[in-house]
Amino acid sequence: MAKPPLIVRDFATLLGLKPFQLLSDLMDRGIFASMNQTIEEEVAVQVAASHGFALEVRHRGEGETAAGAGSRKKKEVLEEVPPEPRSPVVCILGHVDHGKTTLLDTIRKAKVAAGEHGGMTQHIGAYRIGEESQKISFLDTPGHAAFAGIRERGAGTTDIAVLVVAADDGFMPQTDEALRFAQKAQNAVIVAINKIDAPGANPDRVRQQMQERGIPPEEWGGETIAVPLSALKGEGIDQLLEMIRLQAEIMELKAPFKGKSSGVILESTIEQGRGPTATVLVQKGTLKVGDALVCDTCTCKARALYNDNGQSVKQAVPSEPVRVIGWSDAPPSGATFHTVKNERAARQEVEELLEEREREQEAAREAASAAGGGAPTVEDLFSAIESTRKQSYPVILKADTNGSLEAVEHTLGEIPTDRIDLQILSRQVGPVTKRDIDLAATSGATVLAFNVKLENGVQGHAKHHGVSILQQSIIYEFLDLVRDAMADLLEPEVREQKLGVAEVRAVFPVGRTFVAGCMVTEGRLRRDAKARLFRSGELLHESRLATLKRFKDDATEVRAGYECGVSLAGFKDYREGDQIECVETETLRPSL
Repeated sequence: MAKPPLIVRDFATLLGLKPFQLLSDLMDRGIFASMNQTIEEEVAVQVAASHGFALEVRHRGEGETAAGAGSRKKKEVLEEVPPEPRSPVVCILGHVDHGKTTLLDTIRKAKVAAGEHGGMTQHIGAYRIGEESQKISFLDTPGHAAFAGIRERGAGTTDIAVLVVAADDGFMPQTDEALRFAQKAQNAVIVAINKIDAPGANPDRVRQQMQERGIPPEEWGGETIAVPLSALKGEGIDQLLEMIRLQAEIMELKAPFKGKSSGVILESTIEQGRGPTATVLVQKGTLKVGDALVCDTCTCKARALYNDNGQSVKQAVPSEPVRVIGWSDAPPSGATFHTVKNERAARQEVEELLEEREREQEAAREAASAAGGGAPTVEDLFSAIESTRKQSYPVILKADTNGSLEAVEHTLGEIPTDRIDLQILSRQVGPVTKRDIDLAATSGATVLAFNVKLENGVQGHAKHHGVSILQQSIIYEFLDLVRDAMADLLEPEVREQKLGVAEVRAVFPVGRTFVAGCMVTEGRLRRDAKARLFRSGELLHESRLATLKRFKDDATEVRAGYECGVSLAGFKDYREGDQIECVETETLRPSL
């Protein structure tokens, strides 16, 4: 028995299926849904029946009715816990340096921005503010282009999106992208017009841009709330919070508080002294210390829960973000977690998932083998030749969080080059270890460490094995380091430039050799520069300009219009009319 609305994720749990299995079943029926979408009752009954369930949907006020009995095996579907009002989850989105984190600092009366490398947010930050009856959970997301995946994930787990737009800049590329993410996730959008006190601020231009993007502000007859404010001075903050609470009240947000918890992983990392930890957002039920959790192939015995202020808490209710200690490994960001009976049940579920994935991989390999069983084609041959021409750049990637790891890996894959093949041999969260150095030494790889430290002794271990470690804490500087390292693998470009030309007018014997008396007709000649001698248009000799004289004095350089005496290294057969060309070579750093 179940009560509407039937959410895909919850319905899959009731049927004893993995969410992706239910999504696949719905796709076969021509229904393309996401994890958080609702399923129509008729479709839900059909899906339940196909999996051997008798589903009874009870609406509020209806009494129990007997479900149709049949010869098919029936499984019990438990009645859902009645939902209760919950606080809103708000995602702060916008372009880099438009004041998202400063706005959050002002709301929380804390300094989050000061702790970010380069003054730029690079992770999802989860915070909770307000009194008990008016709490709001905030997710702060990065604005840099590299963190698009994190922004989309943040928008996908929230109810209201606050789009921060600087009044002096207006809408920027990442602002438009963030708006698309919010609209795709069907979030209510509130535009915070920040920096109204900055020189050149023009809030009306932002409202005009809102109009052009199909989200006209309320002041102009639209439905989108736009709040002008100054995050730095604290102006307009109370009005923004009031609008968020008003919007949440209209949305009538609810979730079941009793029973087993489930939710989403916002960010995960490996902390020294604590091991793998994850910041989670509870979406259903109550998460308690001691609960056994499962997320993808990671299990957890929740040893401790910490709120955004670092204080230990005993439990977390829906819409509340907490940091969970006790994971077997850092769970993937954006994945869902749920509570199981005990640790044994958690391990069993993970083992079943691994076996299922192994079967899928085996089936995929067999299908690929069957599809590619024919003789090699000309295209295959050309592809193989092209791959052998490319330089290979193997790397071992380490990052502080799963979100950063995802962002860095995605951005590295978009480095524009067809001359080098960047291969990620290993990608992990946590500090660089001696094991990473050993793997890099064996495979000839470079260790890329984004915003992580090196364990004790790693630096000396890397030096001993000749392993290069590239370390940086700011995303764009990190990418510049990688690009430079990749470019250094290529052969430098040698560019040749003509300095000048001289014509041989006379030949003079000097000791056992000869010197050419010349007139510089173009540019200049320079001693020890590279020189070529042409006779009747054909190259006769190439070496360096060994001697350059003006009358009887040595000269470093002779310009056009002047006479000089010249001798080329290893040559003495000069004739009148010969042309001597002087060139210089410049070695340029290769580009990708």
